[in-house]
Amino acid sequence: MSNAAQVYIDHPEKIKELYKRTLLIVVISQMFGGAGLAAGVTVGALLAEQMLGTNAFAGLPTALFTLGSAGAALAVGRLSNRFGRRTGLAAGFLTGGLGAAGVVLAAVLGNVFLLFAALFIYGAGTASNLQARYAGTDLATSKQRATSVSIALVATTLGAVAGPNLVGVMGDFALSIGIPSLAGPFLLASAAYIMAGAVLFILLRPDPFVIARKIEAINQKSGDDGFLETTVHQDNKKGIILGATIMVLTQIVMVAIMTMTPVHMRHHGHGLDAVGLVIGFHIGAMYLPSLITGVLVDKLGRTFMAVASGITLLLAGLTAAMAPGDSMFFLVLALSLLGLGWNFGLISGTALIVDSTGISTRAKTQGSLDVLIALAGASGGALSGMVVAGSSFETLSLAGGVLSLILIPVVVWSVGSKKNH
Repeated sequence: MSNAAQVYIDHPEKIKELYKRTLLIVVISQMFGGAGLAAGVTVGALLAEQMLGTNAFAGLPTALFTLGSAGAALAVGRLSNRFGRRTGLAAGFLTGGLGAAGVVLAAVLGNVFLLFAALFIYGAGTASNLQARYAGTDLATSKQRATSVSIALVATTLGAVAGPNLVGVMGDFALSIGIPSLAGPFLLASAAYIMAGAVLFILLRPDPFVIARKIEAINQKSGDDGFLETTVHQDNKKGIILGATIMVLTQIVMVAIMTMTPVHMRHHGHGLDAVGLVIGFHIGAMYLPSLITGVLVDKLGRTFMAVASGITLLLAGLTAAMAPGDSMFFLVLALSLLGLGWNFGLISGTALIVDSTGISTRAKTQGSLDVLIALAGASGGALSGMVVAGSSFETLSLAGGVLSLILIPVVVWSVGSKKNH
């Protein structure tokens, strides 16, 4: 592999070719991965409500697959750091596909315990979907990082928007083969995650992370940074803390409000197709603006877009809290703003993490931080059902919007501490 790395050092144009090829492969896998992601988001809470007979624990499926994604994020990060992105991401997607198949089996058997276990395993797909965004940054310069993250995220849109809008179709298909309709989308998720894993395992050669690490090792020996001149060699802890805080806060707010929206809509008489439409708009807003967001983060700065994230999430919470339960327009608007605010936070936070980590520890650090993001999502998902059961969806939305404002003092602290140094 060292000889292969030397070829890239001797021929810088080959690095650019591998960077573009890596992005293309990540894009293809993310199209499938997005479809897998959408099932749990759209019908997970409804399936739990149906099987448990109460909405108090409707947030539990989101909490479980998000908790599962926390463990998987750590495993995928460690595997990637040791063996490369190809091995780590493919293993995560294949595990997620098996989990989705387990959810279908649990629904057929009516077994709640199997449902919870399968949802936990299904979370591995979510972790892989999120960590795939890093694969494109391994060979990117500092001025390309946010843009490369955004390309991976925008590819997720195609599957993620199609997924919720196939809820009705997959539900009918499931019924036709003797499976409960709410388990139908998990049939799609299983096939989609397995395909995403297969694409990465077969095509992601040579592995961009392995190549980047070998090139840096050779360059450090020769005292030349080469194409990695914009890469840090030691971790910047303040940058890592800031990036992590941005992503954790946006994840809590987004997951909490998103999780209870389908339940809130069903209580106001909306059908599955209407739920799918609103969640489709939400997921579209999470990923589709990524190309523009990536450029803005690279041009206007990471901290500027983090503040924009907090303000957008506040508007989302206020809109969701004040929207009439029977108004599709305001529900779509609120969930679109929610997705957009998350998008701003994720891309600015991710770019900060890549800026602040050296290549030797990068994948492991990214995996560990994605554990925090997943745990934040799990907390948001679990608590959301309890808040709504004890109070209302409006209270949950308002609380989420106010919580997002914490991003502003965090960013001000970060900018102030930089000036002091």
